[in-house]
Amino acid sequence: MKNSKAKLIDGAIGPMLIKLTLPMLIGMIGMVAFNLVDTFFVGKLGATQLAALSFTFPVVLVVNSIALGLGLGGSALISRAIGEGDIYRVRRLTTDGLLLAFLIVVVFVIIGLFTIEPLFILLGATKKVLHYIKQYMSIWYFGMPFVVIPMFGNNAIRATGDTKTPSAIMIVAVIMNFIMDPMLIFGIGPFPQLGIQGAAISTVIARFSASMAAAWVLIKKYRMISFEKISLNEVIDSWKSILYIGVPIAGARMILPISVGIMTRIISAYGTKAVAGFGVASRIEFFGLAVIRALSSIFGPFIGQNLGAKMFDRVKRGMQLAERFSLVWGFGTFLILFFFARPIAMIFNKDPQVVETIIKYLSIVPLSYGLQGVLLLGNTTLNVLQKPFHAAGLVGLQMFVLYIPLAYLGSYLLQVSGAFIGVAIAYAIAGVGAHFITKHYVRKAEEDHHPMRKL
Repeated sequence: MKNSKAKLIDGAIGPMLIKLTLPMLIGMIGMVAFNLVDTFFVGKLGATQLAALSFTFPVVLVVNSIALGLGLGGSALISRAIGEGDIYRVRRLTTDGLLLAFLIVVVFVIIGLFTIEPLFILLGATKKVLHYIKQYMSIWYFGMPFVVIPMFGNNAIRATGDTKTPSAIMIVAVIMNFIMDPMLIFGIGPFPQLGIQGAAISTVIARFSASMAAAWVLIKKYRMISFEKISLNEVIDSWKSILYIGVPIAGARMILPISVGIMTRIISAYGTKAVAGFGVASRIEFFGLAVIRALSSIFGPFIGQNLGAKMFDRVKRGMQLAERFSLVWGFGTFLILFFFARPIAMIFNKDPQVVETIIKYLSIVPLSYGLQGVLLLGNTTLNVLQKPFHAAGLVGLQMFVLYIPLAYLGSYLLQVSGAFIGVAIAYAIAGVGAHFITKHYVRKAEEDHHPMRKL
């Protein structure tokens, strides 16, 4: 493996985090734009097609959660192995992790293809909307394997401290999707007019392009893929290590789409157009949290390499700076979305009910984005500390103890606005809890390494 030296254990922490975050932000915004491009063009087909795309959002998030959970699990281990200077383990974790992720996703493809109708009926889709959902998902599922390579591979590359290359790979997918979406949806040039099916085909093509780019970088540039023949026991050992961290991460990540699915069910009581508005607002939320998510994505390699090198002061200082930034940025994002909610909503659809639902969401939920960022940073830190069940527990607490009950209660009391108020309160309480829990376990890790500090 080239450039094997740990890059993140020296230098000023603040400028380093900024330097790592900026290229990651470009890629993150690109992936958010990936979803917004689909939403924009499908919205031109009509509110029913837009609602169909909104119904698919929880399922898409589940698949992404599986791949991302395994990718983050691998990244946490790879970054620590780099900090320790164990290059053989870096290669084994990368190679074996990619194989594991691919095999798992293939199983989910098979399950998904046979459960489209019952699943989306359960989520509240009407017969008219279900027709378009089938058109989209019957194609989208075949592209699932192409989610794995860039998701896991980019996290492995990021573990080295390189955030520019993963961002470039993500941009490849965005550009491809932006080019193909209008051509296949509306039948521009030599392409047939395929409607919502065209959006699904465009997504598969874009994901395939990103997969090929990620594979090339892993094999040729960083040589993190090993083609050496090894024993099955070594592969299983790598799988066990990745799954120990990756399964709780994937489980925690899957809680989000499950909760979004439940929220979709709550909002469906107010009509198809309200669901369409909620779907658009959810995608805008990903855009609003892009900077914080980018910081969270690069925070794992920073924490991992410094933990591997036993540099606890840098870990604590990095946490302090990242949390402060999250709070400031989150509040700034709230102000922008609050004052520009209507023109933003009008970009995606002109229907009054769709627009009003988007405005309600953007005027309420973003107030808690800063503390949601603290939760994301805390989860990243706990995973690298090999406390994945604690990280998953935080997300589970947020969703099942706070998010869902408060959304139901808010909906009962104040209808759609009340549901969104419940979401904001859940984000805020969970963020405060994450701060104190993460701080405790970082201090405990330092005491375990320096027992005399307990005295």
